[in-house]
Amino acid sequence: MEWMAWTWPTALFFIIIASILVVFTILAIKFQETPRHGVLGMETTRGDRLFITLLGSAFINLAWLGIIGANQPFALIVCLIYAAAVFRWV
Repeated sequence: MEWMAWTWPTALFFIIIASILVVFTILAIKFQETPRHGVLGMETTRGDRLFITLLGSAFINLAWLGIIGANQPFALIVCLIYAAAVFRWV
């Protein structure tokens, strides 16, 4: 871990993101993706919704860090609610 001065939480974060990408790739291969129209009126696939979720979660965490500063695990709860909303309605 010292070759990039990473901490275990940082490495775990990237391992989880890589695992999610692998799972979504397998899902895309096994099950045909059908674009759907959501609240925004644009067609999205599973991968699009994952990207929107990851991008939005990054902004939620940055805003949480800037406004509240501490208790970052509570930001994870907000991100999970946001992800559920994106995959349900976008």
